[in-house]
Amino acid sequence: MTITAAASSSHHLSPAFPGRAPWGTASKLRAWQQAAMDKYVQEQPRDFLAVATPGAGKTTFALTLASWLLHHHVVQQVTVVAPTEHLKKQWAEAAARIGIRLDPEYSAGPLGREYHGVAVTYAGVGVRPMLHRNRVEQRKTLVILDEIHHAGDSKSWGEACLEAFEPATRRLALTGTPFRSDTNPIPFVTYEEDAAGIRRSAADYTYGYGSALADNVVRPVIFLSYSGNMRWRTKAGDEVAAKLGEPMTKDAISQAWRTALDPRGEWMPAVLRAADQRLTEVRKAIPDAGALVIASDQDSARAYAKLIREITGNSATLVLSDDTGASKRIDEFSDNEDRWMVAVRMVSEGVDVPRLAVGVYATTISTPLFFAQAVGRFVRSRRRGETASVFLPTVPDLLTFANEMEVERDHALDRPKKDGEDDPYAESEKEMEEANREQDEDTGEQDMLPFEALESDAVFDRVLYDGAEFGMQAHPGSEEEQDYLGIPGLLEPEQVQMLLQKRQARQIAHSRRRPAEEADLLELPADRRPVVTHKELMELRRQLNTMVGAYVHQSGKPHGVIHNELRRVCGGPPSAEATAGQLRQRIAKVQEWATRMR
Repeated sequence: MTITAAASSSHHLSPAFPGRAPWGTASKLRAWQQAAMDKYVQEQPRDFLAVATPGAGKTTFALTLASWLLHHHVVQQVTVVAPTEHLKKQWAEAAARIGIRLDPEYSAGPLGREYHGVAVTYAGVGVRPMLHRNRVEQRKTLVILDEIHHAGDSKSWGEACLEAFEPATRRLALTGTPFRSDTNPIPFVTYEEDAAGIRRSAADYTYGYGSALADNVVRPVIFLSYSGNMRWRTKAGDEVAAKLGEPMTKDAISQAWRTALDPRGEWMPAVLRAADQRLTEVRKAIPDAGALVIASDQDSARAYAKLIREITGNSATLVLSDDTGASKRIDEFSDNEDRWMVAVRMVSEGVDVPRLAVGVYATTISTPLFFAQAVGRFVRSRRRGETASVFLPTVPDLLTFANEMEVERDHALDRPKKDGEDDPYAESEKEMEEANREQDEDTGEQDMLPFEALESDAVFDRVLYDGAEFGMQAHPGSEEEQDYLGIPGLLEPEQVQMLLQKRQARQIAHSRRRPAEEADLLELPADRRPVVTHKELMELRRQLNTMVGAYVHQSGKPHGVIHNELRRVCGGPPSAEATAGQLRQRIAKVQEWATRMR
């Protein structure tokens, strides 16, 4: 079997497949798909893990490979395993376009002679693994495991997949995000030890977001971050006020975030209004562009849909995961030109609505896996120059994920063995130990009040693009915010960068021309703005403590006295709550004192 033979399988593809191949190459495979095919045909492995960024065309690659294996009689049938009911139907529809007939309604018994195989869900395999094992034992089978990381979602699913598909002739695992936050092993994935002794998933072929962006296969994503003042009542009955994005504890960040997303406050209406303005701008270049709000729960989703109607005058398509008509509504939205859709989790992964170009991340889920899959809904490119815009709350984790869009992660089976700050899991493990110690104690939780969001407003904070940040804080509706919302929707990646730099330069120049007493207090230079990455903040605090420690030996004064003196001279809160600019100012001041004493 030769590489040329793989290429010859293209005669099985309809002229319109893949339907969204870039710029007039519909009858050809994309370069990465052909390279992955060549590697597979050359090596003929039993197991193959292909990692490709959302929107790159994993389905096209998998079905082309399935067509080749069927054509060359390597396999006699195909089983596709997908995460959801909606996705298994999408797989069956995509396969039918190239002449592979999959039954998405299969439940038991012999398969009709007209079918080449079945499309099922991980949950379905979990219920009846032996049914599927019998099928793959009877005939040579290719098993396509779509978004394979879901096989680690529960122990039973992973065990069921191992039991059902261990006898399969060939297994093709696909994912856009091979990493998980836990250490559940993913079936049929090879793990290799790195230099630190951590076992990580090893892909046979990887095509990351950075490569896909360079190839114009996916859209560049502009992240627009919004901060604001939040006020809420804790379970203990205390009222707390804080600004989203300021350094605070994890609990306070979580509560401020929940307050921002409360539909009764001012933050969500302001962000939805800004996102709708952005959508209007994008639709000048992409007339059918759509927008999606990803909500935390069904009540919030309904409330956001109501807000959208009040803001725009038009209804939003509402997709709730337990609604029997959800799949149909997604399909209808994909085919029409309506502006807005609101969903809970159903559109976060794998669902193909290529016209989605504007998103609002209105959920408190903060795992890198979910974030990557959610953003993946907006990056599917149909023609060169399309851009995507995603609106975010200024939350440290989310901004870190946004700045690391091009980082390729692998699934780690082991936790780092180091103690302290070098171990990213140390804090959560300490919290777990504390919870285990206290689980039998009377915590008084039953006497506490429910968490209550009291008040919120929104502040345009910054734009994140390609790992860089642009803009200074400004009020919603201000000229500065409108400058960024008005970026054209059809631009090359390098043009996006150039335009953002120009917008920022114009904003800074405009701010400097104002008299100090008229300047918008929100327009802060970068070194005085709230720090949003814990890593940078911790490093600055470490530098300050090191400098103070050195000055203790030089001056003979206690640590506390020096810290208090720095606060008196430089101003600002204790170092645990200080911004990056305030910490740098104190570092410079203690350096100045130390120099004088020499």
